[in-house]
Amino acid sequence: MKIAVYGASGYQGKLVLAELARRDIDMRLVGRNATRLREAATTVGTAGGGAAETAGGGAAGTGDAEQLVADTDDHDALVTAFRGCDAVINCAGPFTGSGPAVVRAAIAAGCHYVDTAGEQLYTKAVFDTFAEDAERAGVTVVPATNDGCLPGDLIAHLLAERAQPMEEIEEITVSHFITGGGGFSRGSLRSAVDTIDEIKAGGLSYDDGGWRTGTPARHTAVTLPDALQPTGVAKYPLSEVVTIPRHIPVRHVESHVDAAVAAQLDTPLTPGIIDSLPEGPTEEDRRTQRFTYLIDAVRRDGLSVRGVVRGHDTYGSAAVIAVEAARRLAEDGAEPGVLAPAQAYDPTSFLGSLAPHGISWTITVGCGSLEVKS
Repeated sequence: MKIAVYGASGYQGKLVLAELARRDIDMRLVGRNATRLREAATTVGTAGGGAAETAGGGAAGTGDAEQLVADTDDHDALVTAFRGCDAVINCAGPFTGSGPAVVRAAIAAGCHYVDTAGEQLYTKAVFDTFAEDAERAGVTVVPATNDGCLPGDLIAHLLAERAQPMEEIEEITVSHFITGGGGFSRGSLRSAVDTIDEIKAGGLSYDDGGWRTGTPARHTAVTLPDALQPTGVAKYPLSEVVTIPRHIPVRHVESHVDAAVAAQLDTPLTPGIIDSLPEGPTEEDRRTQRFTYLIDAVRRDGLSVRGVVRGHDTYGSAAVIAVEAARRLAEDGAEPGVLAPAQAYDPTSFLGSLAPHGISWTITVGCGSLEVKS
């Protein structure tokens, strides 16, 4: 098995390389800059063979890991860089602008594709644009295989099965809470700047068979597990809104983050400010970070079911999840086309594989914890 990593020299990309190396999976580093690719290979200590070269054939230096240089505006170079691999993990954000080129090239090269994207409209665009191409090529594309969307989507399917009949589910609400961690990586901040209008508008909601913008939030607060008081939330564009309705016949889906976190994004960010910041959280920051992701389903008769995902280190968890997602496609396969996580993977099996990495999950029936907007 060989997995290509696009954006291998970035903050998230290097964490993905380290996870591939830990599992002793053969990899190919792909990116825009030969020097940065060599530095990433050296930093991570990846093992492999072959000289580094540009995808067009020119030498780009040597190193321990196979490295190919290809830009997103060069389709042929990208296809060449991915050809011969079983899957591609795309870590190169912002995804809204460059991601479609990587998906297109992976499909043309006959590779399965996953990414660490958290950009809601990009995730929807992958479904809207590439479903037929991927199906014809016999490959599987699963966007947003990150620390939030993949476990949230899998948990949503499991709790929908608990809330049978599934057709009676009125709404599913997804809420993300993160504490500690030293802030965002430069790549995450660039993605936020690129999609700031969508973020400020609250993103998409799913209502009665379609995705819509400008829908007011139904909820203003969520009570966390074991908390005595609710925590304020703000409507936020999470990718679960795009994936969950593809396998659950729900009438309404919306997503939130902690209102205090959302308020931080009101501070204007320029490219110069972002470039002056550290590449991302330190290892110690990541070790002390904690996340809690809630998936609340309410049936039309009022029965509520809650799924809770807990863990630490969002960036490290995203690396584990993306690698596991790519590995499963390469080894086990899935239906060709663009799929939500719960359509591509067995939810219980995948979630169980995350336990050794400190990611836990629970499902509880009968726990009303949402505050309705007045």
